[in-house]
Amino acid sequence: MAKSSKDLSISYLLDFYGEVLTPRQRDVMVQYYNDDFSLAEIAENFGITRQGVRDAVKRGEATLLALEEKVGFAARYRAMVGALERIESLARDIRFRNAESYSPSAAVGRDAEELIALCAGLSET
Repeated sequence: MAKSSKDLSISYLLDFYGEVLTPRQRDVMVQYYNDDFSLAEIAENFGITRQGVRDAVKRGEATLLALEEKVGFAARYRAMVGALERIESLARDIRFRNAESYSPSAAVGRDAEELIALCAGLSET
């Protein structure tokens, strides 16, 4: 499998569901997707054949994709992050418009600042 044909969404799923894989399978997947090792390099690292690595990667991909299809945590997380970014953008816009108005509202300014701070706090977790 050429490096350019790797499905990078699998790396994202590996971050969410990697713990459900066996430790060895997870290590193979991490080396393949996150560390960008070739099948031959991974085979040498684990003392198995290239085909063995390919099979482990395919089984790992199937497990991660099936789990995401059933529970959808990764998709929901992406949606939540997108919504959070949009909320922060809107709060910054409200803060700017309020500050630039002829009679800025202190309450609107405080609320916008609180929204921005909440977004920042959630982004860090």
